[in-house]
Amino acid sequence: MSIYEYPEPLEDLDRSINLWAQLKTEAGAAGVADKMAEIKSVIADKLAELRALPEDPALRAAEPDDLSGIRALRPHGPRRYWTELPEGTFRNRLEGAIMGRFAGCVLGSIVECWEIEKMERWAAYLGDAFPPTDYWTEAERPQDLKYRTSLRETFTLSKMDGVPTDDDIIYTQLGMLILEDYGPDFTLDDIGAAWVKYLPHAATAEGVALKNLRAGLSPAQAAVVDNPFMFWIGADIRSDPWGYAAPGYPEKAAQFAWRDATISHRRNGIYGAMYFSAVISAAFALGDPLKALEAGLLEIPADCLLARELRWALDTADVINDYRGARTAVDSRYAGMHRIHTINNAVLTVWGLKVGGDDYTKVIGETVAMGLDNDCTAATAGSIFGAAYGAGAIPEHWTRNFNNKVYSYIIGVEKFALDDMVDRFTALAKTVLSGD
Repeated sequence: MSIYEYPEPLEDLDRSINLWAQLKTEAGAAGVADKMAEIKSVIADKLAELRALPEDPALRAAEPDDLSGIRALRPHGPRRYWTELPEGTFRNRLEGAIMGRFAGCVLGSIVECWEIEKMERWAAYLGDAFPPTDYWTEAERPQDLKYRTSLRETFTLSKMDGVPTDDDIIYTQLGMLILEDYGPDFTLDDIGAAWVKYLPHAATAEGVALKNLRAGLSPAQAAVVDNPFMFWIGADIRSDPWGYAAPGYPEKAAQFAWRDATISHRRNGIYGAMYFSAVISAAFALGDPLKALEAGLLEIPADCLLARELRWALDTADVINDYRGARTAVDSRYAGMHRIHTINNAVLTVWGLKVGGDDYTKVIGETVAMGLDNDCTAATAGSIFGAAYGAGAIPEHWTRNFNNKVYSYIIGVEKFALDDMVDRFTALAKTVLSGD
């Protein structure tokens, strides 16, 4: 049974209304425009009533948005593992985390949100392994652009020359720029300024926040005006730069993530970002993805929904053996939840790491095969894996075509060099760890 009893969705209602309005107009019916105006008015009134429904106060108290409130509800446990940077160990693991993230994202990007059956048919048609053990050999709609920048075919084995663009990669780059431009004490206002300066476009919660910022709303209000996406996955795909810049210091990584997430998300949307930032940070020090997944729980409210579901995922991980079992369990427990939600995708990320173990190819292959927002989940799983095990644990075929190039749609930046990103995050980590 699903943890929520979602109401039946109003599937295709707007399409049906529009089609009947067109048909009646073509048939010469009188009063079509008046009836459409009446329908719009009724819908607007009911939507306003829906948005005004009071929320559960007890649940709200268990899920605060302010940092002090969040910290007051955390479990007890270690907040910091490293007080200074072990540069040799860190650089190798940082390179692994960045490469692991980018490869997982690129593998999942051109099958993002595909159902398992569609991926299986596509793999069979191409003769590719499934779950994938290498990049796809062809892309559906190869000449379409991803994020208005990279051709879809550049995500494939034969056409790849550098890491193509994806929002899961852009936000890692953007976090680095925010830390460089404003320092570790960056504020919510700084994030707002950076978004307006660097982001040409965004989607879902980020798209709403960016639109609100450009309309003159303050960064503190950008997340809460006309934003039904504030519990979705967008903030947690922005987690990685905060973990990279505060390695071995999950409390600080989560604090960075909280500041960043607050511009677009609330409640479990914020906690997803704080959790995965803390996990990545802990993975650098602990060298074990599963221990890091446990450590991340220390930085979010103990009784929030995300924490409860992550504990369930960790407790049941031993009975999840492959992508099918993972997806079946998630579909049952979260029936009706959107495929881009924070919670269901966080659970799949945990299981991808558990099923794959110390085999990077299996981690990202199984995670992509699970579906839902699978470029995001594979990117996060790959980042955690690399932070724990280092660059040497990632087979060379996943990175050979990166060619030290990471393309970007950040305003004014066409591409980054991978080795330069490693250098820059290392410098940031030194600053952060020496400053606290």
